[in-house]
Amino acid sequence: MAGIDHAPPPFFKRGPAPLALLTFYLAISLALFVVDLRVRSLDLFRQSIALVVDPVQRVAQTPGSLVDHAVAYLEGLQAMREENSQLKRQQLDTAPNLLRLEHLVSENTRLRQLLAVKEREKVDGQVASILYTARDPFSRRIVVDKGQQSGLLAGQPAIDEAGVVGQVTRVFPFSAEVTLITDKDQAVPVQLVRTGQRSVVFGLGNGQLELRYIPANADVQEGDLLVTSGLDGIYLPGFPVARVLSIQRDNAYAFARILCAPLAGVENFGEVMVLNPRPARPAPPPEPTPVAGKAKKRGR
Repeated sequence: MAGIDHAPPPFFKRGPAPLALLTFYLAISLALFVVDLRVRSLDLFRQSIALVVDPVQRVAQTPGSLVDHAVAYLEGLQAMREENSQLKRQQLDTAPNLLRLEHLVSENTRLRQLLAVKEREKVDGQVASILYTARDPFSRRIVVDKGQQSGLLAGQPAIDEAGVVGQVTRVFPFSAEVTLITDKDQAVPVQLVRTGQRSVVFGLGNGQLELRYIPANADVQEGDLLVTSGLDGIYLPGFPVARVLSIQRDNAYAFARILCAPLAGVENFGEVMVLNPRPARPAPPPEPTPVAGKAKKRGR
């Protein structure tokens, strides 16, 4: 058994030895490297191979790219949801402050306008905030936060930056009731700015006014401005009251039916200016009494 030759039979011994092949291929590789480095003769071959291999590489990389994109999309979606939730919480946290800020800005603007009216008209008064409206659904009244402690008296007019609002009708220690000009029991002497004609405007209880005692053939047009005439001794003359909306003339009636819209925010906003009472008018001079001697002569 020791004499048996384990070498492969001659049938399998073909070609050069493996070491010789390895040496040959290494020599060829080195030669190609040197030639390519010096001459750049394999660039076209390399580009051709890259042109063929690139689609295969892209197809092979597609599953990995899809997985990466899916992971990035899901992570971005989760981050967006968290950011959206955080922004909503911040919005809810800041919403009351923003709403309050808008209200304060609007209130500040209206107070500036009220003070501007005070300076422009050269009148004295004090700003009062509206607490609530009267509980009677058939009346147009509001309650303000100024009363006897602030020196308010019944009969004082109330205005805003646009015109006449109403008149103080009841005064309490710490509040007062203001009857709006749209109330059915309220009347304001007015004058047409365009023609100078005087009349009286009455509240209808529905947010509108009616200009009464105007002849059917009077020169009144839609859009005419009505201001206070000052004949009642309560309102100063020249304050805007209303604007004519519609005119209905009927030959069967002596007076026209004229509807007007108040210019002031009688049903809106939250502040009014209560003007101080007008100074008392001087009493008319007494009539001269007849002399006794003259009376006797006339009797004779």
